[in-house]
Amino acid sequence: MFRFAAPVLILLSFLTSAAAQTPPATTAPAAQTAPQEKPTAKKATAKPKAAPKPAESTTAGPCGVGVIAGTGDIFVVQKIGLTVFGNDYAEVPVSWGLDDLVFARARAAAGNTPVRRITYAKGALDSYYHPKSGLFRNQREELSNLIRQVAGNAGCERYLVVMRSEGQLDGTNQSLSGVGIFSRGVGLISYAYVFSYIGVTWVDGRTFEIMKGPSVTFEGVMKRMADNFVSNELLQKVDKSMFPETAADSANNTALRDTTRDFLTKRLDKILPPYFAQ
Repeated sequence: MFRFAAPVLILLSFLTSAAAQTPPATTAPAAQTAPQEKPTAKKATAKPKAAPKPAESTTAGPCGVGVIAGTGDIFVVQKIGLTVFGNDYAEVPVSWGLDDLVFARARAAAGNTPVRRITYAKGALDSYYHPKSGLFRNQREELSNLIRQVAGNAGCERYLVVMRSEGQLDGTNQSLSGVGIFSRGVGLISYAYVFSYIGVTWVDGRTFEIMKGPSVTFEGVMKRMADNFVSNELLQKVDKSMFPETAADSANNTALRDTTRDFLTKRLDKILPPYFAQ
């Protein structure tokens, strides 16, 4: 009896000592719980990387509307002096995402209509904005042929083309083009405005002919005329200090960038929805 009990007691003693050593095994994972917070920090830092490009659309499947954003991310800096000698004009390439903004607002205006962004090589639209000198120019035909080249084999039913347009500044013989800022006057008698002259065109995806837009109605024409008479539709007054000392300085002017983007957004949100309401 005692011979049998002795091994049992030894076994129980061994198990008891083994059980006593188990807490370190359970406390080791607890010591590793702190590093589990790291993924949260990584996720937080990853958010800004994903946010800047929410506007891209699918490139697969049938294409109803192809959007060609054609500002070229060009910002105009223009001075209008009291005489012709005080005039100055410069086009500055900026990395403000102006074409990205155009597509984002077009997609917002489209609602349930699927749209696809049509990308193109840098400088592909330069021939339209800066044509070779000539007495006669058929801009309608030029644009039609250009969009045919840019669209390539995208095969969209229609193309919404948003490009820089041009208009004359009231009270002067000077024109304003695209998106930019101008100053007028000298010294204390001077002021500055940002402007947004943007043209929108429908192009048939089969024939590449220019289609009628929503303004080609009596109501549309009257509304467009009224819009052009209201200065804040195309111009927005800003503090004179926002006008850059040199044209190149505008590219790094964050206040000017944000003001311009906000103003362009308002302009696009006004002129784009009617195209998708046809």
